[in-house]
Amino acid sequence: MALSDDILLGKDTAYSFDYNPDLLFPVPRAQGRRELGINTDALPFVGLDRWTAYEVSWLNSDGMPQVAIVDFLFECTSESLVESKSFKLYLNSFNQTVMESVADLIKVLEKDLSVVSGGNVTVNLFGVDDYPIQTDETFKCLDDISVNCTQYEPDSGLLSGSVDLMKSGHYRLKSHLLRSLCPVTGQPDWATVFIEYRGGIINESQLLAYIVSYRNHQGFHEQCVEQIYQDISKLCKPDALSVYARYTRRGGLDINPWRANSMEFSPAVLRTSRQ
Repeated sequence: MALSDDILLGKDTAYSFDYNPDLLFPVPRAQGRRELGINTDALPFVGLDRWTAYEVSWLNSDGMPQVAIVDFLFECTSESLVESKSFKLYLNSFNQTVMESVADLIKVLEKDLSVVSGGNVTVNLFGVDDYPIQTDETFKCLDDISVNCTQYEPDSGLLSGSVDLMKSGHYRLKSHLLRSLCPVTGQPDWATVFIEYRGGIINESQLLAYIVSYRNHQGFHEQCVEQIYQDISKLCKPDALSVYARYTRRGGLDINPWRANSMEFSPAVLRTSRQ
């Protein structure tokens, strides 16, 4: 997808340590969705993007530095995602800014991010020692399956004929082998992808080869998850489907998109060992 020349990724940038909401840069979701054949007026999924920031700091009314871990929940129905470098610069702009209370900080964050994304944003702030860490061992890992991989660009054809409708059930699978590339800098983005579905069983070797095929693909985290969701939904036709990717952090931020066809599989706040 074509990106604006104004995007901050890959450019030398001066850091501001005084509050500046103008640093935030939106990337409209519509273009990437149109390229995937997604009707932006009637999305085929529900979901959210959970960003976690580990380097949030500001000054209290006494000038004492405060630090926190913050979850930002962006609705998948919002008009834009936020370009990650601009998000980091925006958060850094609070470093020398006095906030009278945590409630005031949350209010400002929610307002600014809702405006730039064109959707409601929920902010949850935690003390550094209070952030919930949760794992889930109920997902079967696919990574030990022996697969001959030759395709390193997304190929939905790898899923063709992969479903056995005679074996229907509820399946929870994961792989640590999802890698994509930043569409601006070309740097690798690493993730564990969790796929939960109910329906005819999907051939696990074919599914793993399909996940690996993203290895050289350039795309934002959110767009990769939506493409995976779309391909599995169209080719495997599960009755219920959830795709959730937990990406490793860069610059103190990790991005964790989730898409599903119902809230049935609403994910827990998982944290993988690489995060």
